[in-house]
Amino acid sequence: MRTTIQFKNRLLPVLVVLVFVLYLIEAYRGWFVLLLGLGGALLVAYLWVQSLARGLGFTRRIRFGWAQVGDRMEEQFELHNSGWAPAIWVEVNYHSTMPDYQPTRVSAVGGSGADSRWQISGVCTRRGVFTLGPVTLSTRDPFGFFELTLKHPATNTVMVTPPIIPLPFIEIAPGGRAGEGRPRRFAAEETVSVTSVREYHPGDSLRLIHWPTTVRRGDYFVRQLDNSPASDWWIFLDLDQHAQAGHGSNSTEEHGVILAASLADRGLRAGHPVGLVAHGTELSWLPPRHGEEHHHSILRSLAVATPGMCTLNRLLALARPVFRQNPSLILITANTDPSWVDALLPLIRRGAVPTVLFLDPESYPGTTAGTMPGLVKPSSSVLLALLAELGITRYIIPSEYFDRPETRPGHQGQWDWRKIASNRAFLVDAPGNLAWREVF
Repeated sequence: MRTTIQFKNRLLPVLVVLVFVLYLIEAYRGWFVLLLGLGGALLVAYLWVQSLARGLGFTRRIRFGWAQVGDRMEEQFELHNSGWAPAIWVEVNYHSTMPDYQPTRVSAVGGSGADSRWQISGVCTRRGVFTLGPVTLSTRDPFGFFELTLKHPATNTVMVTPPIIPLPFIEIAPGGRAGEGRPRRFAAEETVSVTSVREYHPGDSLRLIHWPTTVRRGDYFVRQLDNSPASDWWIFLDLDQHAQAGHGSNSTEEHGVILAASLADRGLRAGHPVGLVAHGTELSWLPPRHGEEHHHSILRSLAVATPGMCTLNRLLALARPVFRQNPSLILITANTDPSWVDALLPLIRRGAVPTVLFLDPESYPGTTAGTMPGLVKPSSSVLLALLAELGITRYIIPSEYFDRPETRPGHQGQWDWRKIASNRAFLVDAPGNLAWREVF
């Protein structure tokens, strides 16, 4: 912590010298009393601010080390004073790179071990890596002669990942390995054995529903297969800046990132090794793997993904040498130019089974296929007709899909209330149920 004391009243020393000169010229009692009062006030102010410099301390705690867009970020602050002089007012300036999260507070704290506590919170509105801190404390003596500044340089980095939303209408075309419904020719295994059934979870393939158990129990159950590894999922996110539509949070860039994060979460939960390929300003190449750490790696890559100059054709060409074992290829794009399908065909011949999630650029406010800057002019109907002719699974996703209540992100730090028949609400879960982590 760095401490700085500045003298703020430049007129006072001049006034003290002037009164002292007048007293020397004429030993008037009034000059002496005035000189004694001014000198005494200056001495008291100096000792006061010195006590604050030695006694003031500051502690900051954070509830989360990472969050998703829509989560509530919370921090707890404690100002304590071990000196004899109380701090009549303390201005706490909090520096942060997180959007809409720049809290400033004026507080007071007594002396001799007194403290003051408060909390601040804000909603994470944008994905990315942000810095919380440093913190600067500013206070003065009661006369305003001296200003004390305490700078806490400690910072804390917080990762805000894209939200994960339910995607019940999307079914990924299975790859060529057994275990996901109908086996393809030259599959790794020719037969499938069912060992048990379990309850249906969102994202499970409808082909695996076990109808006898479903009818008997009145709820959906799916088959669990033995010795049948799930195919790899390769998620390709098109970050070509010339193929994007919309602005800010209502854009194909943000919605594509949300889709990639949600599909990665679904695939990993279903037992698929999931990989990510995205090339914006930087290349993200994460081969398919399992595990929570790999899940976080995908979310970290998506948190900092930004559009760049790499076209979808080039992105698909980069993947040709590495595709093996008939993977499922999930392509997220808003590019209406059908030429990229030519770059997809070599991957299909290598055994990839594509699923195209097409973010309809014409559904975004203020953008059309003919007026969007940088967007190729062919309408989406040409592209979709070509995909249908090739038998490629495709989904058209308009911007309105992300406006539905069930797709609204955020859960950490939120108050959870439940309404009962008498029109009263009771608290189910509060942010205080989570532990605080001290930063400094």
